[in-house]
Amino acid sequence: KQWYQRRVAITAGGSLKKSFKHLQCELTLLKKSIDIKVHFPNRKAVACVRTICSHINNMFTGVQQGYKYKMKSVYAHFPININIINDNTHVEVHNFLGEKFVRRVNLLPGVTCKSTGNKDEIMVEGNDVENVSRSAALIQQSTTVKNKDIRKFLDGVYVSEKTFIQELAEE
Repeated sequence: KQWYQRRVAITAGGSLKKSFKHLQCELTLLKKSIDIKVHFPNRKAVACVRTICSHINNMFTGVQQGYKYKMKSVYAHFPININIINDNTHVEVHNFLGEKFVRRVNLLPGVTCKSTGNKDEIMVEGNDVENVSRSAALIQQSTTVKNKDIRKFLDGVYVSEKTFIQELAEE
């Protein structure tokens, strides 16, 4: 019944749910695969089939391995201080370009932030690749330089590495 409603729920270690109700397709669960059917498709509907496959593969990868983005703070003169607060769900950026203004970023649901132990480096982790990447983007966008030459002022917090939380063993 859940496949008829075009909702996908995956649980193995963690759990992820996604709705594909906006697409005119039919999802069928077979023994080891998922069958996606589109009746009388046009070009746009055919393109959506591959997108659904990618979303479902990302959900499986997220539940089994998890996603981890490493971010580094880059500065020329004023050292950027990053504080992780509220059970690793909020990030505060202090002393960006020497400003007294504190930038606060609320991470999306299911995403946590940790310090790596290295200087000026944090990790953003979670099961959902969309929420992890959007949280990393929110942190990066909070440190955009305004009213200055961005070729000269390269200060900010940038994604340096995209990996998995735990690698699967080769079989």
